[in-house]
Amino acid sequence: MTASALAAARGAVIALGSVVGLALVVGALPWLSGDDPAQTVLRARSAERELDPAVLAAIRQDVGIPDDAVSGALGWLAGALHGDLGRSWVSGAPVADSIVQPLGISLSLAASAAVVCLVCALLLLAPSLRRAAGSGGGVGGGALATGALLGALPEFLVGTALLTALGVHLGLAPTSGWSGPENIPLPALALGLPAAGVLGRVLSGAVDATLAEPWVRTWRAAGFRRATTAAAVLRRAVAVALPQVVLLFVGLLGSGIVVETLFAIPGLGSTALEAVLAQDLPVVQACVALLTLIGLALGAAGMLAHRRLLGPAMRDGALTPGAAGGAGHQRWALVVTGLLVALVVAGLLRDPSSVALSERLGAPSAEAPFGTDELGRDLLARFGHGALLSIGAALAISAIALVLGLLVGTARARALAALTDVLNAVPPVLAGIIAAAVAGPGLLGAGAAVCAVAWIPLAVHARTLAAEVRAAGFVRAARALGAGRARILLRHVLPVILPPLLRHALVRIPHNALALAGLGFLGLAAPHDSAEWGAMLSTSLPYAESAPWAVAVPALGLALLGLVAGLARTGR
Repeated sequence: MTASALAAARGAVIALGSVVGLALVVGALPWLSGDDPAQTVLRARSAERELDPAVLAAIRQDVGIPDDAVSGALGWLAGALHGDLGRSWVSGAPVADSIVQPLGISLSLAASAAVVCLVCALLLLAPSLRRAAGSGGGVGGGALATGALLGALPEFLVGTALLTALGVHLGLAPTSGWSGPENIPLPALALGLPAAGVLGRVLSGAVDATLAEPWVRTWRAAGFRRATTAAAVLRRAVAVALPQVVLLFVGLLGSGIVVETLFAIPGLGSTALEAVLAQDLPVVQACVALLTLIGLALGAAGMLAHRRLLGPAMRDGALTPGAAGGAGHQRWALVVTGLLVALVVAGLLRDPSSVALSERLGAPSAEAPFGTDELGRDLLARFGHGALLSIGAALAISAIALVLGLLVGTARARALAALTDVLNAVPPVLAGIIAAAVAGPGLLGAGAAVCAVAWIPLAVHARTLAAEVRAAGFVRAARALGAGRARILLRHVLPVILPPLLRHALVRIPHNALALAGLGFLGLAAPHDSAEWGAMLSTSLPYAESAPWAVAVPALGLALLGLVAGLARTGR
């Protein structure tokens, strides 16, 4: 067996082991939470019936609830290998029949959101790309700022604004349910616009790094047409960012749970969430298995497309990775950072817990510059104290994700690549539910859940960049001179990929804060009376029309955090 075939076999074994491990974790949810699944199923079927031991025993026998998590998960996997996904513990219907339609709905929604995301990201970059390809320079600060603002908007906040403005007041689109294509625009925009900000920042870093490569200067000096150079630069940048685009699509498929819940869409995400809450394990396991298979297939397709776009350059040692610039925008990053720090310090000097019901939902005034919330508490004070929780947790998650992503992405192991693709398919909400089952709802458990999936984009990015660096001529020369893998990694690979990875980790800080906010929106993170920005958003959304400043304050914090990260510049 050749080395390539052996590596592929190891990757397949690790992927299979990861799927089995994931099935075991999901199958252990009732035992992790300490709840009797028979009681949960009984409540889901009929909330009025008493918890009689004889009834619970009949339910266990009727639905086939296993005695322990291991035997249950292995039994489900054995059936799944033969095409039998089991029957729902709640409805008794075959699982395979009950998830086909939700899967189609989620795929349609994710595909529409991906189109919105890609179009908006390219529109952001188009002016800067055309200018840079002709006369030099990098991506403009306006594109970076716009992308940063989009990327800092929570999906549930965008969805709520669209639903209220376009659905309720103007009646331009349905506000809930799924009856056909007319239900797509609002949830697709809610998912696609924030994702466009993340993708735009990744693409902008790739464009900047591409413009720093020697061949671009050669083409300009040779008089190539601006459109030709721009097309070549975009092709090269897309080749770098394509695995991230694929990752983003899988993420849209998984993170649609919040949007599907908001718009009452019966997709795979909301089906999985309802099944988790009802402890309907066969349905949960089937949903996770489908997401995992899709993640594996698309992850492999992304890497193959990356190699295909680069073509002979990956084989002939013709790549010369460049270093992205962007120092010209650091001044604005410092200005926004100063503003954010000033607001946080001003809030820390005020009392965040003083309740004054007579002042509830008060408009901004001299006494309360940001207004008051539904309990009359000072929003500026809560903004400042909540920043310590939101920004601190997001920073810690990004730091851990950077270390894990760097280790996995540079390991040159297909097995780890397979593990990455499997875990990428796990929705953050499901990770949050598992963490809540183990440790209970709270910011610590939610942070661990976000951290469990936050390293994956960085690992994929590191894997893509490391593959290009190892294909460069100077690395091949070092290898021919007898340099070992460790020396090549330390002296040649890490110095090139570490700066863009650091910048990528930086722009992921607001994204991680948003993930925490999304879990807080579902009640899986900080408690509702917490000053954490996600909890503030969740509790203030019902008052968005009567007291919009209550929503605007935590949204302002996320937007400023996104601007700081975006203007600090992304790498390839």
